[in-house]
Amino acid sequence: MVTLSKRVQSVSLSANAAARQLTRQLKEQGVDILDLTTGEPDFDTPAPIRQAAVVAMEAGETRYTPTPGTTALRKAVQQKLARENQLSYEVEQIAIANGAKQVIFNAFAATLNEGDEVIVPVPYWPTFPDSVRFNGGEPVLLACPLEQQYKLQPQQLAAAITHKTRWLVLNNPGNPSGMVYSHEELTALAAVLRDHPDVLIMLDELYEHILFDGRQHVSLLHVAPDLTPRILLVGGVSKTYAMTGWRIGFGAGPKKLISAMTVVQSQNSSGASAISQAAAVAAFNGGLDFLPPQREAYQQRRDAIMATLSQVPGIEVLNPEGAFFIFCRCAGLLGKTRPDGKRLESEDDVLNYLLESGVSGVAGSAYGLSPYFRLSIATDIASVTEAGHRIARACAALI
Repeated sequence: MVTLSKRVQSVSLSANAAARQLTRQLKEQGVDILDLTTGEPDFDTPAPIRQAAVVAMEAGETRYTPTPGTTALRKAVQQKLARENQLSYEVEQIAIANGAKQVIFNAFAATLNEGDEVIVPVPYWPTFPDSVRFNGGEPVLLACPLEQQYKLQPQQLAAAITHKTRWLVLNNPGNPSGMVYSHEELTALAAVLRDHPDVLIMLDELYEHILFDGRQHVSLLHVAPDLTPRILLVGGVSKTYAMTGWRIGFGAGPKKLISAMTVVQSQNSSGASAISQAAAVAAFNGGLDFLPPQREAYQQRRDAIMATLSQVPGIEVLNPEGAFFIFCRCAGLLGKTRPDGKRLESEDDVLNYLLESGVSGVAGSAYGLSPYFRLSIATDIASVTEAGHRIARACAALI
């Protein structure tokens, strides 16, 4: 008989993955479904990056890699941070992992003791609270609903910090919200953090280059450089370079933390793929000339679906400022009756109804807020536009 640990029982399978798997199964059965579940760019990895991987393979770069990453990639990240973000890090302050998820997991594994608290604004990316739980910590979930633009308020942060608080997680731009913190909002949060010098800060900025309406990325590291000695910056290649399957993320932060994270990784996976790291070097060194058309495509998709969803009675939605998600509150749909006589009692009922209407999304409960659902616009504009129309028609049919 297999007895599972309490830790593994405290976390759950990714709701994103489960929703996508269901969608795939339905499609294989011939059902007409528009898949808006997954935050994965539909663009190809740029050709020079793919070619760099081929060159690396042909050159025999197929061996074990150093646990914290190859020197070439760590230097490429160092130069990227200086060039694109005006941030100065030593190579020893940078660690490479098998995706941003592992960076986050390693950081919590290296710092949390039983009962330590991590403040996680809600809605959140599910990896944050589950990684905390898996490493013996307690996520302190602070609800940041639509009324406050899904952003953490300084008074919330101040009230939540206790002697057990080890980390604050800040995701900017946000997944699933698509919202972006302003310079002023980050300044207000920094003022609170200065009063609590033992609290570490995790900045997830994976969507830094996917911003709309001419916005420029602003990081807490720019607003409050004095906090740098206790900030872990989490980044990677998956979103900007459409490299989700290459599994490369990085962490940049204090040497002591990066060293401890390397120890953790040495025992759970060792170094990331040599070929993927070679490709990531090409990504970071190759510039961002390919990005403006992709960013424009995401913005066009956002505008197309928002033009429809913003007019649907019962659905409330803010115009996303970055990333590639639409986060919808569907409280106004609850209590209504479907054409077949079934009553919508929960967000799951809403998602099932939309699925039957040909659109798949992910329930807001996966991100800590109900009744909401998330739609990804990381697919072609025709599908995104049609998904909006299908949702509108389905909602118009409710009684």
